[in-house]
This record gives sequence, structure tokens and C-alpha cells, in this order.
Amino acid sequence: VINNDYDTALSIALKQVQQGAHVLDINMDDGLIDGVAAMTKFVNLCIADPEISRVPFMIDSSKFHIVEAGLKCAQGKCIVNSISLKEGEAKFKEQATIVKNHGAAVVVMAFDETGQAAGFEDKVSMCCRAYRILVEEVGFNPQDIIFDPNILTVGTGMAEHNNYAVDFIQATSEIKR
Repeated sequence: VINNDYDTALSIALKQVQQGAHVLDINMDDGLIDGVAAMTKFVNLCIADPEISRVPFMIDSSKFHIVEAGLKCAQGKCIVNSISLKEGEAKFKEQATIVKNHGAAVVVMAFDETGQAAGFEDKVSMCCRAYRILVEEVGFNPQDIIFDPNILTVGTGMAEHNNYAVDFIQATSEIKR
């Protein structure tokens, strides 16, 4: 994509689908490209291919305007990766509403205004807060919400990281419940 070689990018996407991919992740986060233009062009190329377009697209970017560009082109049920409470509730609701209006599912990262959730309690409370806002205030279908409670680096040798894996597994179990 950086070299404007969309044919090769498309052949990689096709190969992933042919090898059994259940979802095609499309991410255009790179400082050397125009993310909106690249996302728009690539999603349009993907939807034009009947074999590629048979799997859902994960529209993936750290920049929401790039996500929105992908949603505007995509057909069928997409998954947005991702939104969080990092920029506050108002921004979260705004982004969630756009995602919902496009009929997409959403990955919600365990981040809020205070930062990334590291421990069990923070992971669970941030995800529960996001769930409540999405379902009760935005009107999101609960089945369209995917939580990412953030697996953090394990095995660093630093004492404060010793419980990261256990916290992730326990939080995932609690969030699912």
C-alpha cells in the first residue's frame, strides 16, 4: 500500500481468505500514507472481489476518521477495532453511535480517562462501564460488543508485572459472565 501496489495487497487478502481466515483485518495506520484514501480504496477493492467479501472486515485504525472511511465503503457486518473511554464518555458515545449506525460490531479496549487497565478490578470496571453506556445509552446490541481487556507484557521479570496474565484470564472470565 505504501508503494501504491494495491494488487499485491489484494492478493494477500485473498490468500488469507483462501487459507481460512474468518475475518479480514484492514488497517491503514502508517505515517507514509493517506489513511482515509488508502482505507477507502482498499475496502472498495475488497468488496468488489466476491471471494474476499464473503468474510467480515475488521476495520482497524487508531484514528477514528480512518475507521469511519472504511465503514462508509464496507458492505455487510463489519467489526470496528477499536473504541475506548480514553477520550471520555462524550467521544465514546459519539464513536459508538457512528459504529452502530453503520450496523457494525465493535471491539472495546479497556482504557478510560485514567489510562490503560492493568489489574483485574480496572479491567472489569472499565469494560462494565463501557457495556452499560453502549447498551443503555447508545442502544447497542450486546451481541455486537467484543471486549479487549488488554493482555499486557508477561515474563518481564519486574515484580509489578507478575500478575498480568492471571489478571487478564480472570478479568476475561468475569467480563464474559
